[in-house]
Amino acid sequence: MKKIRIGGGAGYSGDRVEPSIELLEKGQLDYIAYECLAERTIAIAQQIKMSDPSKGYDGLLEYRMERALPVAYKNKVKIITNMGAANPIGALEVVKRIAEEKNLKGLKIAAVIGDDVMDHLDRYQEAVVWETGKPLKELDGTVISANAYLGIAGILKALEQGADVVITGRVSDPALYLAPLVHEFGWNLEDFEKMGKGTLVGHLLECGAQVTGGYYADPGKKDVFEPWNIGFPIAEVDELGDVTISKLEGTGGMVTVDTCKEQMIYEIHDPENYFTPDCVADFSQVSIQEIAPDLVAVKGGKGKAKTDTYKVSLGYKDCFIGEGEMSYGGPNCVARAELALEIVKKRLEMTAVQYDEIRFDIIGINALFAGPVSNAPSSPNEVRLRVAARTKTKGEAERVANEVETLYTNGPAGGGGATKKVSEVVSVASILVPKKDIAVEIVLKEVMS
Repeated sequence: MKKIRIGGGAGYSGDRVEPSIELLEKGQLDYIAYECLAERTIAIAQQIKMSDPSKGYDGLLEYRMERALPVAYKNKVKIITNMGAANPIGALEVVKRIAEEKNLKGLKIAAVIGDDVMDHLDRYQEAVVWETGKPLKELDGTVISANAYLGIAGILKALEQGADVVITGRVSDPALYLAPLVHEFGWNLEDFEKMGKGTLVGHLLECGAQVTGGYYADPGKKDVFEPWNIGFPIAEVDELGDVTISKLEGTGGMVTVDTCKEQMIYEIHDPENYFTPDCVADFSQVSIQEIAPDLVAVKGGKGKAKTDTYKVSLGYKDCFIGEGEMSYGGPNCVARAELALEIVKKRLEMTAVQYDEIRFDIIGINALFAGPVSNAPSSPNEVRLRVAARTKTKGEAERVANEVETLYTNGPAGGGGATKKVSEVVSVASILVPKKDIAVEIVLKEVMS
């Protein structure tokens, strides 16, 4: 029975690079996927593209491809990635230049386009925004990006035309892994059981090392071997869609039933109905079995017919956050931190600072789990206070941050390590648009010299 091997090369934009290079060198892979695009990431990329139309792709694209391309070329491993972000065509040109500089003759590079629906957003002003329950036209903020979660269609077109590197913008995360399975095994796009199984494979690998022990360790309870050297995952998939998950021998981390279970339910609201562009996946009957150390078999994924809409992720300029922090240490530090917060509260009232939301936290006491300081289990030797406010204007955010900094000379004894910052917040909203409105295209180029 035919099988292919796919490596998980990244789980987010800033992920480690070295483990993926090791996979390319030693993993006997057919494909590797770099999943590097979050919802806010693409909105920020659109902002960058507005300032420089040649940019807008992932900031680490060049760094990754400088290292990955030659090894992938040598070992005949195809690369699929969403590092195109807001500018897949720009990313294609960058990758082509790197390939030319490294004399990777014959390498074919494709960009998938069609996810950017910003120019057509006027059609959807009556669409209901999930987060507010109101029409898009009533969204409070300037929309700067609108990208549909495409499925595998564009990636398939690229692979069918012989692409060695496929660069997308916004696609569903599992699509990066599902597409090569459909391409290699010739799966029918209406065979939703296999589409569900392939989606499960993609979901297990899409977060990189999370399935090999990353985001898993709890010392003394769930110990992970050499997490500083954690190996990225490999999926070996057969033509029926059954999969084994492993990692390279000699790397850190672990592949167990539990690491696979935790990743399988990660970000899944309803295991029976996981909506993706290519199917509605069903993970409710999945079986997971360890068949050897760091080798786990996963079976039983299913799927149902896909919907006739795409989710569109909107990035919009929402607000500003003004934030200040200060540390207090030594005897009575918690009481001094409480007094410091009281001073900031009174100062914000006296100076009539305008904000929509505000938090007053003592980190280590109540920043994660709100409650009175008196409920703290022990008296720490040091704490750090934080004040953060959401405001409509940058000026008001600056005033909040400044009031924390002034505790240096106007607050309790022993304060130090003050920091302050003001950030413009790009928030994310979601709508549905008809799939029939969106045309997916590819641009393919070959390295000739």
